[in-house]
Amino acid sequence: MITCVLVANRGEIARRVFRTCRELGISTVAVFSDADASAPFVAEADVAVRLPGSAPSETYLRGDLVIAAALRAGADAVHPGYGFLSESAQFARDVEAAGLTWIGPTPDAIEAMGDKIRAKELMADAGVPQLGRLEPAATTAADLPVLVKASAGGGGRGMRIVRRLDDLEATIQQASAEAASAFGDPTVFVERYLEDARHVEVQVRADTHGTVWIVGDRDCSIQ
Repeated sequence: MITCVLVANRGEIARRVFRTCRELGISTVAVFSDADASAPFVAEADVAVRLPGSAPSETYLRGDLVIAAALRAGADAVHPGYGFLSESAQFARDVEAAGLTWIGPTPDAIEAMGDKIRAKELMADAGVPQLGRLEPAATTAADLPVLVKASAGGGGRGMRIVRRLDDLEATIQQASAEAASAFGDPTVFVERYLEDARHVEVQVRADTHGTVWIVGDRDCSIQ
């Protein structure tokens, strides 16, 4: 039974999880960088552990420090939220190896689907239609507009639309730098951009007992 959850995230993401934990009678632990020391989510947790530094790469993306904070604070579970380490299969494995409960997909599922390039390959093998990736060096004006997208993470970070071929190389570098900062992985890829498409997701939940819920869909285009 989970009694105390560390949320390996910040801001609104952490606050949502804290609110749910309070409703369930579960105590909470926050981790925070120096830049976030006075943020509301820090005060809302039952316990807050400082991660020295300001950049995500030295704080929220340091899985070893997050796990150490969980153990030090007496947490028995880790909730990653979204972004940061939420799509790191290795972090999930490290959490479980430390004797903590991982609240999220299994490490194998994260490994298969957390990397968009790998996920697209798996879907292609299963016969799922997709746009297909473009090699930057082979991209031509006829392919425009194209989308440069981070392979890890989500939420629009590390994503750029390119409408001029001359901008492609610089845009790839910018997206890669943002992806590295946000997700700890600079890998990006290029695919065709559909001007009038909508981004619709089907929300699925499952537990370790094999029960699956289709929660509904949502139009993420407004994001």
